[in-house]
Amino acid sequence: MAKKGITTSTVAESSAAPAADCPLCPRLGAFRDTLRRQHPGWHNSPVPSFGDTGVRLLVVGLAPGKHGANRTGRPFTGDYAGDLLFETLIAGGFAEGAYDARPDDGLRLVDCRITNAVRCLPPGNKPGSEEIRACNPYLAAEFDAMPRLAAILALGRIAHDAVLMAHGLVRARHPFGHGATHRLASGRVLYDSYHCSRYNTNTRRLTPAMFQAVLARIGEDLKGLQAS
Repeated sequence: MAKKGITTSTVAESSAAPAADCPLCPRLGAFRDTLRRQHPGWHNSPVPSFGDTGVRLLVVGLAPGKHGANRTGRPFTGDYAGDLLFETLIAGGFAEGAYDARPDDGLRLVDCRITNAVRCLPPGNKPGSEEIRACNPYLAAEFDAMPRLAAILALGRIAHDAVLMAHGLVRARHPFGHGATHRLASGRVLYDSYHCSRYNTNTRRLTPAMFQAVLARIGEDLKGLQAS
């Protein structure tokens, strides 16, 4: 792991992040406007990444959750997926402090940053393929903004495919599979995990132990890079 000095308690937004009223996806924009009328106190805008850019691990999720990041403005904050993600990051040494489902809870990421393949909340939590493509340049900008990036954790197949798209790679050569690893041409390593959603954990498709094992492997691999 990197030194504990690489931490943050704030949301750090890339200079290439989408604007609050991003017009690229009309369906997502219309949904955003509806929720702004219904819940004027919510974030209801593209959700910026969380964490510093000078770190070695980037966690890539699918999209903001309605009552999670779309409400709070911080990735995975306020819904069940965040409960499991941040608990596991803390256990693996990738976060410090107490997660309290609030952007001001003081949680600090350690050698880690979190983003989403799609920055805006999609209806039914299902972005369309054209919406994933429209947002992909922002994901590519994340990679460009992280000079020390060595490991990427994709939460689910859509995030996995979006990472490959941002690197210009063919999906058929890098099939998604929980626990799979893929060495990319950039030298970075892509790690796959089932998404830490309530559905996946309730159906036991993903258990906390399975998720912890993926983070533990990333931690060990990064320690090896640091020692070499």
